[in-house]
Amino acid sequence: MNPSQPDSPRDLPAGGDRAAEKGPGAEDFDVGSEWHVAAPYDFLRRLRHERPVFRSEHLGAYVLTRYEDVRAAYGDPKRFSSEGSLTISRSLAEETKRVLGEHGSFLSSFVANVDPPTHTRLRRSVSRAFTPRAVGAMEQRFRELNEDLLDRLAPRGGADLIAEIAHPPSVKLSARFIGVPESDEEFVQEHVKDWFQLFLSPQPPKRQLTLAHSFLEYLGYVDELVAARRREPREDFTSLMAALIGTELSHREVVELISTILLGGNDTVPNQLGNSVLRLCREGLWPVPPEKVRNVVEECMRIDGASLGSFRYARTDIDLHGVVIPAGSLCLLSSDSAAHDETVFPDPERFDPDRPNADAHLTFGYGIHFCVGAALGRLQLRTALEVLGERLPGLRLVPGQPIAYRRSIVGRGLTALRVEW
Repeated sequence: MNPSQPDSPRDLPAGGDRAAEKGPGAEDFDVGSEWHVAAPYDFLRRLRHERPVFRSEHLGAYVLTRYEDVRAAYGDPKRFSSEGSLTISRSLAEETKRVLGEHGSFLSSFVANVDPPTHTRLRRSVSRAFTPRAVGAMEQRFRELNEDLLDRLAPRGGADLIAEIAHPPSVKLSARFIGVPESDEEFVQEHVKDWFQLFLSPQPPKRQLTLAHSFLEYLGYVDELVAARRREPREDFTSLMAALIGTELSHREVVELISTILLGGNDTVPNQLGNSVLRLCREGLWPVPPEKVRNVVEECMRIDGASLGSFRYARTDIDLHGVVIPAGSLCLLSSDSAAHDETVFPDPERFDPDRPNADAHLTFGYGIHFCVGAALGRLQLRTALEVLGERLPGLRLVPGQPIAYRRSIVGRGLTALRVEW
């Protein structure tokens, strides 16, 4: 941990029962409240109009909310640095930090957490596995995984879409890509959930310690996987990266790359699929016509993005809209707010399956840190919606169920979503 970094987010609450409808009148962010993830848009609109550069005491960060500012900051690593931006362990209790030890700075060498020239070297290595041909080759496998799952589930007439439909195919595809044995898929999925809770959700100190031990077990597993692939390479991503140890990458860099790429496939993509199905059912647009799936996926990511934004550090004093962001300050680039900026997306709260610029959202970031797995994520979302629409055209939400999101600093994902057909 870099001791010069501010303790942020500050004093995150362990939870809370504040209703989502309190968001519109809020004066600051509150990641312990329901509205922070479920209904932040009135609050964000006020910030864009009145305080586009907002100092959040709760987050301990300056928040950029207008599309043009968020996009420009993503594209300007010389002023808005990624170095250490994902090292969220600074918000943990002291005892948790002690247990984590050196791993309290986990992600310190991950590609999204560094600036050039380190970023350039890491990105070049990782990109070898995400060529258009390699990504395209995974489409049929992912389709088969979804088809096989529905062969088993369809006769039941209903399921929890999040746990039983959205997650399993993504988990299996990620495992195959990385090289995780099928017997270890459940282990990885459970530990990934613990990772997100530990680093990106408010937790009481006792719970933090439990999650910290889980996290260390997860890192140990990935470390052993990398070592095994160095000894006996296979046709997988871990072997490809392990072969670069000692020439282009360090052992730790490979462990962190593997650990974090597993996070996306095991959580972020399934979260976005759940958000998308909920939106489409509420809008009466299920199933999606095949010719509209591509643009619908983009509009779903725009209006209900699984990522709420990214943190950066100001390298120098930055004067923006009359507010001076002091050098060294933590900044949140709110892609969630940017995606609802009416100057870019007219009538932004309306879901428009034909919106011509839906793909201009910043859910995958922008510039040198544009998500290296974006093409794969889009492919998974399109394929899942296509297969679900073909196999379950009568899918609908179970009436009367509560809709709840996981409390998170920068992520949007449902805790459950009951569907029937």
